Amino acid sequence: MGFFDKLKEGLMKTRKSITEKIDQVLVSFGKVDEELFDELEEILITSDLGIDTTMKVIENLKAKVRERKIVDPMKVKDLLKEELQEILAMGGGNELKLETKPAVIIVIGVNGVGKTTSIGKIANLYKQQGKKVLLAAGDTFRAAAIDQLEIWADRVGVEIIAQKEGSDPAAVIYDAVQAAKSRKADLLICDTAGRLHTKKNLMEELKKVSRVLDRELPGADRETLLVLDATTGQNAISQAKTFSETADITGIVLTKLDGTAKGGIVVAIKSELDIPVKLIGVGEQIDDLQKFDADEFVEALFS
Repeated sequence: MGFFDKLKEGLMKTRKSITEKIDQVLVSFGKVDEELFDELEEILITSDLGIDTTMKVIENLKAKVRERKIVDPMKVKDLLKEELQEILAMGGGNELKLETKPAVIIVIGVNGVGKTTSIGKIANLYKQQGKKVLLAAGDTFRAAAIDQLEIWADRVGVEIIAQKEGSDPAAVIYDAVQAAKSRKADLLICDTAGRLHTKKNLMEELKKVSRVLDRELPGADRETLLVLDATTGQNAISQAKTFSETADITGIVLTKLDGTAKGGIVVAIKSELDIPVKLIGVGEQIDDLQKFDADEFVEALFS
């Protein structure tokens, strides 16, 4: 099965929630009027586009309908596709920039969102491209985190640098950087502790990790990816807001999109926070994490 088919299959619940309902509404209306927009608004809000984003989309739809003198309700669907693609492609930046050798990915996110699994799948994605990948077990506060990451390293067939539970995360990252240099790794992926409730500690920890990377790998391409669970809907947005206060997030990894009817969260994240979604998880398999493509996402949603 190709990437697009996987994406289509993974978005099945969201498609039922958004597209099928939109089709039913458009078929039942003989003309484009205020009532039609009210119905569309309700569908978008319940699919977790969020109120602010939905209002923006509806206003823009109305403007396009007036400009292009659209009278056929079925044509509104094409305008909606166009609108969602424009929001998701706004400012670009969906591509991961990892051109230096080594390049670095720092992975952050609360426990339970699929952070460790995502790291394993990212490692697999780049290993399949022929890259030499090294993992750093920087989440030293949770005993299981190190064990889980070691299992993933073994499964993917990549090396891991780890210390015992309770070690200083920055010291682990320092060791990992030295190993990445000496072993000529292409990509170093660093796990971090997912503790939002102790925001100050988390911030200090991330700053220390950043200082180590600045000093030991000056000029290296670096992505800081926040892992969010799509099934938590609007809660994912508030997590992203909180994390963006403490870290310079370059992109989002959105997991478990296949498990939710609220895939509209992808649009809400981009629209409200202007943080690009860079990777999406649409299944349980090791190769079900994909690079995000705005056009493909909207096509799969409406196909």
